[in-house]
Amino acid sequence: MPVKIPDQLPSTHILKNENIFVMTENIAMRQDIRPLRLLILNLMPTKVVTETQLLRKLSNSPLQVEIEFLHMLSYTSKNVDPEHLESFYTTFNDVRSKHYDGMIITGAPVENLEFEDVDYWGELCEIIEWTSSNVHSTFHICWGAQAGLYYHYGIPKHSLGTKLSGLFKHTVLKPQSPFFRGFDDEFYMPHSRYTEVLEEDILKVPELELLSVSEDAGVFAVKSQDSRRIFITGHPEYDADTLALEYFRDIEKGLKIDVPVNYFPGDDPNATPSVFWRAHAQLMYSNWLNYYVYQSTPYDIEKIGT
Repeated sequence: MPVKIPDQLPSTHILKNENIFVMTENIAMRQDIRPLRLLILNLMPTKVVTETQLLRKLSNSPLQVEIEFLHMLSYTSKNVDPEHLESFYTTFNDVRSKHYDGMIITGAPVENLEFEDVDYWGELCEIIEWTSSNVHSTFHICWGAQAGLYYHYGIPKHSLGTKLSGLFKHTVLKPQSPFFRGFDDEFYMPHSRYTEVLEEDILKVPELELLSVSEDAGVFAVKSQDSRRIFITGHPEYDADTLALEYFRDIEKGLKIDVPVNYFPGDDPNATPSVFWRAHAQLMYSNWLNYYVYQSTPYDIEKIGT
């Protein structure tokens, strides 16, 4: 949450130059507060695990957030109890007339397919288009980010040949961006994917702003110039053991997979992984909620997109 201070306090200018968010008395007097409405389109097969990971990140905030979960109507999930979807999820037909302050579109294990070959691509395109008029800020993760960049800006994904898995060091390109407020100059985040988007493709689109890259993992964070779309190619929400579970699952399937980079101590899969991305991951979600949703969404939620 912002620090509220007198308008003319000398520290105001200093703090703003240091990228510290402050709220003057004049702004605070005009600010109305209501719960934020967030919609999560969960495309991951392990629905409950992903729900828990995201809610853990979204809950560590003083903001009051109301969450709804969305699943695809055009695809039947094979790894979740239908009663769970019936009890806790809704479909696009039920929300298309609603407005939301924020939305999260997760990744999905379909990256080796062409976008148009994904079973639910048509429905997903309809949802992504709908976010332009009914969601104030949308946070795209991993394949969800690639899908969003492709749909909105025509940016293709490229095969890596082998799976990129592990913890990779990233550099903040725009330290003055509120999205990275409070971040160190370098930080680690998990990645788990077979495809990538290229920096040169991002830079060709004037509507996009490249925020963070990794020397080994490539593009990490991109946003639209109007800040209504955030694209993250990694998985900041991952738990301590998520990469390990994925690695052992791939091994059991007989896949030729490398040990996740910078993850197991000594690259020993029998060792317990060390977690050194949790704090930055938490800060990332908090910054998105605060600066790109709470601070700029209309108080009258029906005015979103007008």
